[in-house]
Amino acid sequence: MLSMNTESDAQLAVRAVRAGAAVVREMYGTSLQRFEKGGGDFATAADVAAEKAILDVLRTARPDDAVTGEESGRTGAEAAERRWLVDPLCGTLNYAVNTMVVAVNVALREGPSITAAAAADPFGGEVFWTDGERARLRSGGTDGTDEELAPSSGSRLVDVNLDPPFPNAPGFRAVTLLADPGFAEHFRPRVVSSTLAVTWVAAGRRAAYVTDGRLRDSVHFSAGIAICQAAGCVVTDLHGLPPHTGAGGLVVAADAETHALLMEMIRNQESGVG
Repeated sequence: MLSMNTESDAQLAVRAVRAGAAVVREMYGTSLQRFEKGGGDFATAADVAAEKAILDVLRTARPDDAVTGEESGRTGAEAAERRWLVDPLCGTLNYAVNTMVVAVNVALREGPSITAAAAADPFGGEVFWTDGERARLRSGGTDGTDEELAPSSGSRLVDVNLDPPFPNAPGFRAVTLLADPGFAEHFRPRVVSSTLAVTWVAAGRRAAYVTDGRLRDSVHFSAGIAICQAAGCVVTDLHGLPPHTGAGGLVVAADAETHALLMEMIRNQESGVG
């Protein structure tokens, strides 16, 4: 194991998501206690255990850093320059009904920027990661190989998040986007219900991903957004502005043409056209 003096933040993020992913795999299919959060949302014992495994890795290596965990909340100085954002199990409802479409997300925010991030597919054995400059996919074990992520719109598959909240409604509703005639002409919809699908855009497995919501410092989305940006995807809010600067929401596209098509559909929806 690398010492904290030689291990980069990106390497640490990869190690942390792998620790969480190991717990998620181990507890899969077992009878899990649920912890209700309200509004139909809940966590399971696997969410809690995976987060503990991730935090143990991060706090041992970077004891002075602040952390925001999906289940444990915020710790460390409120105005800390370095804050880790931890989502131990994105896709809890999938997981709770024995569906293997989940992600484990870790991102490091330094000041206003995400400088390191990793997202693990616990059942696919893959880790998508970035050091803020490049985006890579690591397959295999600890010494697995890295390959460069290459976005592509060739699949024509677009994931649309239909889960609430919907802060831009009624001007924008993700479900209405699917009814736009242009959507069926150019794309095919998918609803994965896990931010694993965000990383698939960077990997060329999806043409785009669309969601509403306020996503600044989101434990769910920060890692995927950073990975897509480093891979060269077009990443904006619902109005085509840089993320977190305008209306909110997220449009991640493999290329400019795909992004432009989706922007036109969103504008049409907001203006009542179509």
